[in-house]
Amino acid sequence: MTAAVLQGIGVVAIGRNEGERLRRCFDSLPAGLGGVVYVDSGSTDDSVAQARQRGIEVAMLEPSLPFTAARARNLGLRRLRERWPGLAFVQFIDGDCALSPGWLEAAVCEMERDTQLALVCGRRRERFPGTSAYNRLCDMEWNTPVGEAQACGGDALARIEALLTVDGYDGHLVAGEEPELCARLRARGWRIRRIPVEMTLHDAAMTRFYQWWMRAMRSGHAYAEVNAMHPHVWRRETRSILGWGLLLPATAFLSALFTHGLGLALLAGYPVLWLRVLRGRRARGDAAGDAALYASFCVLGKSPELAGMAMYWWNRGRGRRGRLIEYK
Repeated sequence: MTAAVLQGIGVVAIGRNEGERLRRCFDSLPAGLGGVVYVDSGSTDDSVAQARQRGIEVAMLEPSLPFTAARARNLGLRRLRERWPGLAFVQFIDGDCALSPGWLEAAVCEMERDTQLALVCGRRRERFPGTSAYNRLCDMEWNTPVGEAQACGGDALARIEALLTVDGYDGHLVAGEEPELCARLRARGWRIRRIPVEMTLHDAAMTRFYQWWMRAMRSGHAYAEVNAMHPHVWRRETRSILGWGLLLPATAFLSALFTHGLGLALLAGYPVLWLRVLRGRRARGDAAGDAALYASFCVLGKSPELAGMAMYWWNRGRGRRGRLIEYK
């Protein structure tokens, strides 16, 4: 990549107590970038010191408001534009990720070929997929279809002009801020694309069931909140959670009271769902063991996702904003 192209790219990294993961993130950034900003969300480790030692601009979220990734990215973009005006693109990256060599070049080329692209994302991989079943599930989740996309994740190259047309992320969202942003961008005629290029290496560091459960709860919260804002986004996922997580078990147990337990036969729907997901993952090329793992946690995940949705509606009914749901 030429120096002139690199000078037109800024990076916003966000993090909270990421330790060694953040050091790997900083080390993965190529020299010659237009500017780099690290936004910290109340870390108690040496994250801020690590950034400053590398000469990286540091911005710190105001602690009087709930910490969210959306707030952090917005603050990082503002600081980037203040310090280095004229940048054309910004690479957002989470502090537990490392940038893959060659990604920026491929992403910028894609942007230059299609001026209606607002966001470009690539393959995010899990650094240690063999450490736990939960890490392996993350690696499978990151393997999204190539081509035009409805949304992207936290790591993506964005066209700054496009972000400014929609005023960036919604800083109030504790999860799901990326698809919500993408919904507004697409409504303005912008496009999002996933390209077949290695983008980042992620370190989920999930080794306990509780971590997986909290992450699934966060997903459920995101489904509920974003769907309430944009009913066309995640409609299918929301219905699935309500159907399999609430309607089916409630119907089975209530009907069992009046059918001498026969109503519990409705619970046979879960193995049917498991088989359906298994076949879908196999059709996508997953190995049998991986497909079975994914299907099992997909079925099991309806419960924590439902809990996350309930948390959102409970807080909304009481006029409260949700708070960050952390799993690390």
